[in-house]
Amino acid sequence: MPEIDAVNAQLLTLLQEDGRMTNAKLADHLGMSETPCWRRLKRLEESGIIEGYQANLNRRKLGIGVMAFVQLRCSEHDQRATAEFQRIVETTTNILACHNTTGADDFLLIVVARDLDDYSAFVDSTLRRLPGVTSIRSNLSLKEMKASSKLPVTSTNGG
Repeated sequence: MPEIDAVNAQLLTLLQEDGRMTNAKLADHLGMSETPCWRRLKRLEESGIIEGYQANLNRRKLGIGVMAFVQLRCSEHDQRATAEFQRIVETTTNILACHNTTGADDFLLIVVARDLDDYSAFVDSTLRRLPGVTSIRSNLSLKEMKASSKLPVTSTNGG
């Protein structure tokens, strides 16, 4: 695992702002030549710290107007039910995220849909058919005040 020194922390922060930034521009921002910058970038990619690159899309401009936070409670926790639950969650594009959580509920999902009718159909066709689900509670987002996948990156060596 590469050390997250001050330069790597800055490099990661710059890439989170603009994943299409060229190596030449990265090197310029970091005050270094291109070859050492490229080597750092490759080490961060190969170590898995950088998992990939993607475009951030505007869901509303794509006609996806509903975002729901869904809490699920399950009665079955055996290996077969869990594997089937995970398979369905991983292959369902309306589910953006799924977290196994502490507390009264077992899972928290972030789900998107075109509109309320589409969301209702999704609940009936997918969520209610998940193995072992005994409770579904939805909270609809009225206003998205912040959405980010950018992580706070700091140097691990104090520099």
